[in-house]
Amino acid sequence: MNNLKKVKEEMLMREENLSPFASLSKDSIRLKEYHKDDNDIRLEYQRDVDRIIHTLTYTRYIDKTQVYSDIQNDNISKRMTHVQFVSRAARTIARALKLNEDLCEAISLGHDVGHTPFGHTGERILNQISKEKLGKSFAHNLNSVRVLNTLENGGKGCNLSLQVLDGIMCHNGEMVKNKYLPIKKDVNTFLNEYYECLNDEKNIKKLRPMTLEGCVVRISDIIGYIGKDIEDAKRIGMFDNKVIPKNIKEVLGTTNSQIMNSLILDIIDNSYNKEYISMSSKVYDALIQLKEFNMQNIYLKANTNKDIENYNNIFNKLFNVYLTALNNNKKSNNIFSVYLDNMNNDYVKNNKKEQIIIDYMSSMTDRFIENEYKRYVMG
Repeated sequence: MNNLKKVKEEMLMREENLSPFASLSKDSIRLKEYHKDDNDIRLEYQRDVDRIIHTLTYTRYIDKTQVYSDIQNDNISKRMTHVQFVSRAARTIARALKLNEDLCEAISLGHDVGHTPFGHTGERILNQISKEKLGKSFAHNLNSVRVLNTLENGGKGCNLSLQVLDGIMCHNGEMVKNKYLPIKKDVNTFLNEYYECLNDEKNIKKLRPMTLEGCVVRISDIIGYIGKDIEDAKRIGMFDNKVIPKNIKEVLGTTNSQIMNSLILDIIDNSYNKEYISMSSKVYDALIQLKEFNMQNIYLKANTNKDIENYNNIFNKLFNVYLTALNNNKKSNNIFSVYLDNMNNDYVKNNKKEQIIIDYMSSMTDRFIENEYKRYVMG
């Protein structure tokens, strides 16, 4: 076992050769103390990666919507595909900039565990329900923090580092900027930001990561979906390359690999030895145009009004079913057998019934929530 100690010492020494702007394992912060195994060679953020990929919510990525729901095509992306692309982009950038790859991987793989069934449409519906029933916002980035910090492991959480939780909370790639500069935080700052966003989701737009690695993941989030969503849309016949504006094709390319490569190389070139992450104005402008193109040609067309009405119906009617079951202690209902029976007493005692239902519904895959609707509503 003496060699294991040497291995860990060598790994820590290698971290010392990272960029002066990198986040080191020795500086990681935990919200809770834990027993450390002397024979565990993993560094702090490596341990976080393992804790995330062993969660049940990570496993459920495999059947959660990325863009398209109820598409009978096994080649269309699910949420699992997206987080892998984000992780790959972030680690490539981090390696080139001598940042902490493990921290980037942990944030990337955990950033979307709080996503609902039916993607952003489901998120908007649960936000409406949460505001009405609890008086607070529901957003997938905040819910990812809740899942990993509070809900997993039967209500104990995963005890991830603050740097990882903060990167997850601040990851939203939908809000693109040409420059990402981290801001120093402690536990109290992080928690204050979290609760401010719960009180008003508009505060999410103000969030900035506390690490440069968090900034890398934030831009990698859009790198991980912007080109892949185009390929998925073309695969189901939404459009072909001819309709993509010429200036976008000339700067970024048309395939997912071309677009990812163009963005990654430009970010590395413009961020090397810098305390921030940035793009050239040429690539940034093309990315903004591509994002708008995707909005008009993909995201606004991904669901029909009938689809949205159907998802609204599923969420709201199931919410009432579960509330009735909780009020009447109906143990045969799945909210008990599938969910509550696996949670600890503190969780049950410290959360309102409405919060428990939202936690349960947000955790579901697309297929599971549809089956629940068939079982309890359609009979």
